[in-house]
Amino acid sequence: MITSLSIKNYALIEKLSIDFSKGFSIITGETGAGKSIILGALGLVLGKRADLTSLKNKEEKCIIEAQFEISKYNLKEFFEANDLDYEDDTIIRREILPSGKSRAFINDSPVNLQELQDLSLFLIDIHSQQQTQELSDETVQFKIIDAIADNFDVITSYQELLKGYKSDKTKLNALLKKQSDSGKEQEYNTFLLNELIAAKLKAGEQEELEAEFEKLNNVEVIKEAIDKSLVIANEEQFGVFHNLNEIKASLQKIAPFSVEYQNLFERVASVAIEFDDVSREMQNVSEKLLNDPEKLELTNQKLQLIYNLQKKHQVISVDELLQIQTNLENAVIELGNIEEEIALLTNSIAQKVEELDAFSALIHQNRANAIPVLSSKLISILETLGMPNVRFNIELLPSETYFQNGKDELQFLFSANKGTDFGLLKKVASGGEMSRIMLAVKAILAQYSKLPTLIFDEIDTGVSGEIAIRMGEIMKEMSRNMQIFAITHLPQIAAKGDSHFKVFKSTVDDDTQSELKLLSQDERVIEIAQMLSGAVVSDSALNHAKALLN
Repeated sequence: MITSLSIKNYALIEKLSIDFSKGFSIITGETGAGKSIILGALGLVLGKRADLTSLKNKEEKCIIEAQFEISKYNLKEFFEANDLDYEDDTIIRREILPSGKSRAFINDSPVNLQELQDLSLFLIDIHSQQQTQELSDETVQFKIIDAIADNFDVITSYQELLKGYKSDKTKLNALLKKQSDSGKEQEYNTFLLNELIAAKLKAGEQEELEAEFEKLNNVEVIKEAIDKSLVIANEEQFGVFHNLNEIKASLQKIAPFSVEYQNLFERVASVAIEFDDVSREMQNVSEKLLNDPEKLELTNQKLQLIYNLQKKHQVISVDELLQIQTNLENAVIELGNIEEEIALLTNSIAQKVEELDAFSALIHQNRANAIPVLSSKLISILETLGMPNVRFNIELLPSETYFQNGKDELQFLFSANKGTDFGLLKKVASGGEMSRIMLAVKAILAQYSKLPTLIFDEIDTGVSGEIAIRMGEIMKEMSRNMQIFAITHLPQIAAKGDSHFKVFKSTVDDDTQSELKLLSQDERVIEIAQMLSGAVVSDSALNHAKALLN
């Protein structure tokens, strides 16, 4: 429950501080006195967006602070999840700076508006005329029925499963599309891959083949050059070997005479040994050189195959072709796995459908059991609110569609008078009837769910007299289990409150201000008398006011 509210520099309020008690509180005041300002300030505390027009004095910041007693709300997990300090008496503060920026704090810890809005759902429910109209919305109607049906846990489980189901369906559709789109691509990729596999490419192969091709293609020229070199090297009288041996023999004779000659001799001897090795190598090469047209043709074919593949794939090396082959293998494998993935997802979806249908059936049955209870309680309350012939026909229609809260569709049909056909609530119910139905709904929900502090903003629209008295009694009864506020223009409702606050305007030094005051018992009598007769209070109005209060 809210225990206090402090407002500074907001709209027509310069400074205001007020304490609230549990039970049933009444807020009254003339039109334009500032009741909407109080609600607006409270809305800022609950996370609504603000702007500079909220500031009374544009040079100073606006501060709105509310204190809540939350020990019975089971909110410790919420505070832990949002890394906030938990206090039984929690303080929410909202500041709007002259720059237009705003800040929010929960127990002095800065928070963003979303966190404030999330917490506010557990604290205050402001019921306005707009919310009364929302009663015609199917989503709201389902929430009412599900509260009575105690469907919260099963719907939560259903929604988690539905989330997985939708995710699987999205993945499956993407795979099916990919499978459809990649049919021709798969065929072409497989063709390209098989072409590369058939080529039996190896890293560095191109360079080896090109060298082999040059050798085979020029075998006669090579052999002629080597054989001629061998003749020059080995000719008996004028060959290189003969001449080297002559030089070596001459230097050997003078080698003992000095180190210099010895070095020359050794160097020539080394050249002779090296040349002998070269000669032997040329001899081996010459013997191996054969004119092999068949091998030349095979080498040429392999090279042409490589060149063609490089041209097709727009690369210049075998290594790049091998990388393309790897990529194609992965692509073909990936596409080949699509059918397996599709089968797995299809099975997963089928299992989730089975579970979703089971949850949906349970939700449907719980709703079917709750609808007669809701209808009976609504009729019972509305009969006391001047609607003795009211009837409801709430039709629960099974659907094949998985909605966010099950597989049901709903028709909330209503008839206020005997002899009239049922019609959709939003089409046939008047404003006064909608107000009374909403009050009845809130009264019923208070028995089934832990509603937060509830503020009724002129829910008495369109009613008066005895009906207003009964509405006040219903709100009074609700306040036994929760904190209730009623902003009202009806004295019959105002008289039912445990405490009574009045919103009024005052003028100080040509400055208009809105104020909120807790009325004493005598002041309540006068306020209710004024609500009955106007500014001039008659004795009969005073007596009537006292009678209402008693």
